[in-house]
Amino acid sequence: MIAPASSQWHFPRPALAQAYLASLNLGLSSARGLFARRRMGKTEFLVEDFMPAARAGGYSCAYVNLWELKSDPATALVLALHQAIEPKSFAKVWERLNTPISKIKASGKFAGMAEAGVEAELGNRHQVAGTLLMQAMAEFDKYKKSLVLIIDEAQVLAAAENSVFAHALRAALDIRKDRLKVLFAGSSETTLRRMFGRASEPFYNWAALEPFPLLGVEFVAFMVDKVAQISRFPLPLPDALQAFDALKQTPLFFRDYVERYLTHPFEGTQGALDFTRAKAFNDGEFEKQWKDLLPADQILLALIARDTSDLQGLEVRTTVGARLGIEKPVPAGAVQNSLRRLVDKSVITRMDRGAYRIEDEAFADWVRHQD
Repeated sequence: MIAPASSQWHFPRPALAQAYLASLNLGLSSARGLFARRRMGKTEFLVEDFMPAARAGGYSCAYVNLWELKSDPATALVLALHQAIEPKSFAKVWERLNTPISKIKASGKFAGMAEAGVEAELGNRHQVAGTLLMQAMAEFDKYKKSLVLIIDEAQVLAAAENSVFAHALRAALDIRKDRLKVLFAGSSETTLRRMFGRASEPFYNWAALEPFPLLGVEFVAFMVDKVAQISRFPLPLPDALQAFDALKQTPLFFRDYVERYLTHPFEGTQGALDFTRAKAFNDGEFEKQWKDLLPADQILLALIARDTSDLQGLEVRTTVGARLGIEKPVPAGAVQNSLRRLVDKSVITRMDRGAYRIEDEAFADWVRHQD
């Protein structure tokens, strides 16, 4: 599903959209990969800037956000392709995905055992989606136009349970590079780097990965100008810039701040900021995410949030041991396992020289404020 347009509050970035489109048109590469933390305006740009530019450039567009169907990205991607290539067949495709394949019953006698009956389901939704992917590609081969496939939150494809489908997708895209371009986007830098940089991964070396350019002063000034157009209470640019920094330069949170200021102008800019910070950095989602971590992982995450270095050194291992109620330092291997778990869950990203940072700055701020 494509996110709805944000109408007059959308900050357009046509030059950036044209730059991405031009790189795909060169023909030297059929894919690009972008990463940025969640809430940084990536999806809005893809839907409201890049896709219109691609359509104006002669492409059809298929957009899918794998986060919306994380448990079954194959289905989400296949349906997006069918919607773009052959919209009239969409209903039939969806019906087939929800129709169980016939079952067979096999029974037999086993040595030392009574007669047993075994019932097997011939295929599941993933297998059906894999078959329908090939059908979608066959439809594309008859399709007149070139197509850009935009895969948002693409790191979901790197999960082990999605490996078979990812290999099938890679093979299908490989032989259609001349007319089928792909823009991968995601919020987990670590997972995307593994996805494109590890030889064992289906999409190894398949797309250049780069950071998505983040919004800054121009975005804030744009929002301030919009407030001045509709409100009797202009938002001072210095106050807005201060709020943007206080909200970790996160566009989604800044939009919430502007909305609060417009609906409660007599609270002033500081009141709007205080309200937004309390809402953004005390989210129940963060508490659930925290409680799902093992105690050792929580301790290390709190240290990372406070920029602790040398996480496998004696001092940190002693601290972890003490907080776990152990009278001696935990082994270095235990710290390594904990860090690996946090990386695999896309909670932290490994930086240069063994340093780590929390991927979601809002979550990092929430962690810092825990006891």
